[in-house]
Amino acid sequence: MVSDISKASIGIAGAGLLGRLLAWRLRRAGAEVSLFEAGSFDQPLAAAQTAAGMIAPVSEAVATEPYVYSLGNRSMQLWPSWLSEFEAETGICINYSRQGSLLVAHPQDLAELNQFERDIQRALITDTQHVPYQRIHSQGIRELESDLSDRLTEGLFLPDEAHIDNRQLLRELIAHCKQLGVQCFENTPAEVFAGEIKTADKTHAFDLVLDCRGVGAQSQWSQVRGVRGEVMSVQTREVSLSRPVRLMHPRYQLYVVPKANNCFVIGATQLESEDRSPVTLQSTLELGSALYTLSPAFAEANIIELKSNLRPALPDNGPQVEINDGLLKINGLFRHGYLLAPVVVDHVINWLNQGEAMPYDQLLGLAEATLSNDLSSNPSIQEQHLA
Repeated sequence: MVSDISKASIGIAGAGLLGRLLAWRLRRAGAEVSLFEAGSFDQPLAAAQTAAGMIAPVSEAVATEPYVYSLGNRSMQLWPSWLSEFEAETGICINYSRQGSLLVAHPQDLAELNQFERDIQRALITDTQHVPYQRIHSQGIRELESDLSDRLTEGLFLPDEAHIDNRQLLRELIAHCKQLGVQCFENTPAEVFAGEIKTADKTHAFDLVLDCRGVGAQSQWSQVRGVRGEVMSVQTREVSLSRPVRLMHPRYQLYVVPKANNCFVIGATQLESEDRSPVTLQSTLELGSALYTLSPAFAEANIIELKSNLRPALPDNGPQVEINDGLLKINGLFRHGYLLAPVVVDHVINWLNQGEAMPYDQLLGLAEATLSNDLSSNPSIQEQHLA
């Protein structure tokens, strides 16, 4: 790959979450970095811009492969460390909160909540001394989130989950990258090749190229597909939440994530479609009505944004890193961008520092071994395997 990362020239195509984190970490390591974005830096095309910013290893473990949980736990260790480093460098504190998340259901949908609890038990619990959730009732729900509807009488509290202000993070990352001397090219679609990034008017040569274009990589990675998601953002002073809240429902799992300035991001949809058209009326009505049932006070909220975007996915809905001489392609983070990005970035940089690339399936194998060895009772094992 590269013999000395501190002397390498590295081109990165795609300035979503992966691209910006890699640009920052590689520049800190001394590399000369150039970052190319097909859209604008203020309004990137990446799913990371539209995402709610949940970091939820337990919630995601129910419907994903075991390695997502294991790697996600490693990311949960990296986020506070990296954000502390970022604040030390910039003086800017990124809004990050690790107060867990809350799953609730209306009385008629308790079967959904009960099934989710069974799924967590089946997927994660190997040691009864460490259970990654708490079953709570009306009083417990009110103690955690007093503004939720009194009709919500059963819930699951997942204390080890977090959320981050994704747009603040993306905005401050690109500003800091520029201050560090990263060459930044926006509104510049690019194609990637070993040692080269080709734009409309120029071929840029590098020691190494990293392809982080997500769905934008489809023309050169045919297995990449887009999975449509739709979100609504509202603003109100009538409701206060401290953590993400998920509403269990037979047809969807609505999530509400609190943001700065009395704002909330609401989403639920996951459609096997590459349609980038605006949010549908049906989705808007469903999101709004479900939000109202969480708390009637949301009726007074102002809708400030409706957005659709495409999550980058591969056939198995898992991440992949393809490595060739002079070109490293990273894709398929799907709906796990904020959960998996730090651990993927960390390993990419470790590979480069070692001067050789460890196959990505070996990384996943380590994660699965971690899970089978002792999933819950000894989190330090995950550190030993994945560091």
